[in-house]
Amino acid sequence: MGGLKKQKVATPTTGSEKGKEVKIVTRHVVTLSDVEKNPRLLTLLYIISLAKNGISEKALVNLLYLMKENGLNLGYSFVVIGNTPSSKDLLGDLTVLKYTGLVEVAGNKKLVVTSLGKELLSKVASVISAQEDTIKKLYEVLYPKVVPVDVEIDLKSRARR
Repeated sequence: MGGLKKQKVATPTTGSEKGKEVKIVTRHVVTLSDVEKNPRLLTLLYIISLAKNGISEKALVNLLYLMKENGLNLGYSFVVIGNTPSSKDLLGDLTVLKYTGLVEVAGNKKLVVTSLGKELLSKVASVISAQEDTIKKLYEVLYPKVVPVDVEIDLKSRARR
């Protein structure tokens, strides 16, 4: 029935209660000259450029994992969970390539080398030339194995449109 309502008093929160925390992740500022000096980033850029219609991040991770299994080690450490490889270092390097404008994500969720990236690759071709044949051969052999992953990403991106 009617009556007086008790006034609500704010109670102090204890450490056991969950709260939202903001995590700040610091990243070094990376310039194009830093990318030019890093052979691993240049090799990654070259591998992405081999995919004429672009390649999804997931397919690229799978491709580089298969390349590592077949003898081309770019220095990425992979963790495989349920037949799906993952690499924090590789995703960090992809972020650097996107940040510097050498790679962009096209509308179909695939990584594509920009004109700036192509220009850089032609400028520093000597760095990759030692591994170029090995990379091309492995790409031609292993890319058909990751095409289903690319098709899956393609279908998912079309379904969202």
